[in-house]
Amino acid sequence: MLYDGPPAAPGLRIGLLGGSFDPPHGGHVHITHTALRTLQLDRVWWLVTPGNPLKPHGPADLKRRMAACHEMIQHPRVVITDIESRLGSRFTADTLGALKNLYPHVRFVWLMGADNLVGFHHWERWDWIMETVPIGVLARPNAQVNAGLSPAAQRYAQFRAPPQAAALLPFLDPPAWTLVTGPMSPLSSTAIREKGEWP
Repeated sequence: MLYDGPPAAPGLRIGLLGGSFDPPHGGHVHITHTALRTLQLDRVWWLVTPGNPLKPHGPADLKRRMAACHEMIQHPRVVITDIESRLGSRFTADTLGALKNLYPHVRFVWLMGADNLVGFHHWERWDWIMETVPIGVLARPNAQVNAGLSPAAQRYAQFRAPPQAAALLPFLDPPAWTLVTGPMSPLSSTAIREKGEWP
C-alpha cells in the first residue's frame, strides 16, 4: 500500500471517529473529548469519509469538509485525515482492514454515537467490524434505549464492558464494546443542514 497515513507509534491507543462531517460541529468535538478522557486514548483520528453508502445524497466537497474540521477542532491529540479517500475504501470494514495492515501494533478503537449503533447491523460486514476492533459507543440524545435494544447490542450483549471498565477497552480482545454515558450535545449535522447553516 503506497499511502502510509498519519504517523502512529506501536502501542498507541487511537480512537477512530468516522463520518461525513457534513458539517462538523460541537457534538463531534464533545464526543472526541469524552472518548479521549473516558477511554484514556492517546489520539483520536477524525476519518472524513468521501461519502456515506447508506445515504442517498453525497456530502459537500471533501476539501471543504476537511477545512471545516480543522477550523472546528485544534487539539494536539486529534488528527484530521482523509485517509479513506487516499486508500480508496468505500466501507468502514475496508478502512479498518487497511488500517490494521498499516498499523499492526496500534490499539485501535472504533468510535460511534449511540444513534449509529441503532442501525449498525445495516453496515457492510458489521459483525466483522465488531469482531475485529473494540467499539466505544458514545451517548447521544434520545438514543441510549434504542441503542441498547439494537440487533448489534443484543447479539454481542455478553461482550459489553461495564462503564467502570471503559479505560480497559483498547486492551480488550474483540468483540468488546462499551456504552459511555454522561453529558451530551444535541447538535447534529442533519439539523444544521436543514436550517440552511451549511449551504
